[in-house]
Amino acid sequence: MDLKDQLKNLFPEHIVEEETASNKNDFWWQTEPLICKYEKRKGKPITIIEGFNGASNDFKILAKEIKTWLSVGGSFKDDSIIIQGDYRDKIMKLLQEKGFKVKRVGG
Repeated sequence: MDLKDQLKNLFPEHIVEEETASNKNDFWWQTEPLICKYEKRKGKPITIIEGFNGASNDFKILAKEIKTWLSVGGSFKDDSIIIQGDYRDKIMKLLQEKGFKVKRVGG
């Protein structure tokens, strides 16, 4: 007899609720869309992601995940993620799969 059976014997009128699936991501839930924009600095293309209103630690984890997934360099500065190269489409797709709203800005 396992624990669930014992609880049913003690509380026969109790209705067991199924656990609902959690959000797709473990990050702070965004109310406003993330801004994904393209710039050139010193002649080299970069993708910038801004607008995260959660904890900066979560944003750093997200930055590392994006850099690892794309196998590119980048950094986290001034509450924005800077990725080397023009990867707006791939980054937007990844963020949307994680449950974020994303807005494309620029070119």
